[in-house]
Amino acid sequence: MKLATARVRPLIAVGTGLAAVGVAALLGLPSVAEASQTQLAAAASAPAEGAYWHTRVLTQRTGPRQMGGGANRYWVVEQALTEEWTAPDGKAWLGYRNAGAYPKSAADRKAWRRDGSPSKWTRTADGQVVKLSTEPDKGHVGPVRGRNDKFFLAGQWLTYDEVQRLPADPAGLKSWLSEAARVSRVKQDDVDQFVTGALPEMLHQLPAPKNVRAAAYQVLQTMPAVRSQGQSKDGMGRAGAALSIDHPKVVQKNGLTIKEQTGLIVDTGTMLLLSRTRTTAISGKLSLNEATTDTMIETGWTDNPPAVPALP
Repeated sequence: MKLATARVRPLIAVGTGLAAVGVAALLGLPSVAEASQTQLAAAASAPAEGAYWHTRVLTQRTGPRQMGGGANRYWVVEQALTEEWTAPDGKAWLGYRNAGAYPKSAADRKAWRRDGSPSKWTRTADGQVVKLSTEPDKGHVGPVRGRNDKFFLAGQWLTYDEVQRLPADPAGLKSWLSEAARVSRVKQDDVDQFVTGALPEMLHQLPAPKNVRAAAYQVLQTMPAVRSQGQSKDGMGRAGAALSIDHPKVVQKNGLTIKEQTGLIVDTGTMLLLSRTRTTAISGKLSLNEATTDTMIETGWTDNPPAVPALP
């Protein structure tokens, strides 16, 4: 999800004053003026378990264009590592490293060797300009700017305490997200898609309590476009519950029909997202497919400071 710009309207404000009370009540989070002492104590009893909420993600992308040429066409997998460290005050650091590309399958490796085993590619098999290498780069790390020192969910900026107080019951959480869609002026026909898109972020990107993540997973299972696919394993061999999400909108662009589907694998013990695969089917004069898999190598609290992502 892209970070919000300054135009995004903050929904939840916690404090005294009529405006803060009204907005907090609108989304079902207690304001200081409304909350009982028990509720406030519960909210205050969830301190951060480390210096940073940390995610380490390996992204692997295949397609939509082949490399090589003639009888020696083959698919390559592009790899990148992304790490993010977010302190409870919302300040964040982002690390990125290109981890190198490689031929996808045994058949692709044979075609690659026939093509001269190149270590770099500047053009695809059909002449598109690319810049790929089998060698990882040095990577970089730095502070994230323009974050408003808060956490982003469903078009809204939230403080750490507000993230801790998100509804932990499925009905309340779905209502909160639906109200966030309304305030963000999402069309009524698109609210379910908006809510469905926000829920996986709660299983990975936000330092939400486990009971809130559990509510997000339960809501996700009930959404119209989501189907259970039983148990599965991610690219690291970790087992979890598999879900598929059909994106109802089919995009027509430049004579092509583009349709997307997302696959998730969730660890239902920790209520954390293990992997997410986005498949794009492109049909027209040529039928192409593009698949991108994000494997969440690490998700959770850490005291380790930001650093350039290490290779797996």
